[in-house]
Amino acid sequence: MNDFGARVQELIPRLRRYARALTGERGAADDLVQDTLERAWSKLHLWRHGSDLRAWLFTIMHNVHVNQVRSRAASSTVPLDDDTAEAPVRPTQSDMLEVRDIDAALRRLPLEQRQVVLLIALERMSYDETAKTLAIPIGTVMSRLARARERLRVMLADEGTGTGLKVVK
Repeated sequence: MNDFGARVQELIPRLRRYARALTGERGAADDLVQDTLERAWSKLHLWRHGSDLRAWLFTIMHNVHVNQVRSRAASSTVPLDDDTAEAPVRPTQSDMLEVRDIDAALRRLPLEQRQVVLLIALERMSYDETAKTLAIPIGTVMSRLARARERLRVMLADEGTGTGLKVVK
């Protein structure tokens, strides 16, 4: 059991990173990680020793997140703290704008595509691990990733060229 706890503790930063990318809010991400770990603890008897613990925890997080999105009430919530973590080195203005544009483009992707992009690009999971985590066929992972990449390419190209303005001759 101590080995299990140590392995889970090593995965918490990765779980938090993925939860933050899914939710976009630090507080909601922390809540999602906590709910995931609570569910994992209560379902510990279902985990097969020797299987991939990371994939199991990410699968639980995916299922918890989907359940939360489906059951989210119409009432709005106000976060208790709005402070954000300070970056150790302040990035340049253009870096901040690029990150903002990428984050905004990711948020406009459908949830299914965003999950695949985040697991593969951010968490560096293989297609097979991603398919197992999301409980979908590997072909679906590849098609969602291809569609998401194309959508991101178009969105970021549109923002870079400023297509919002009409050319007048």
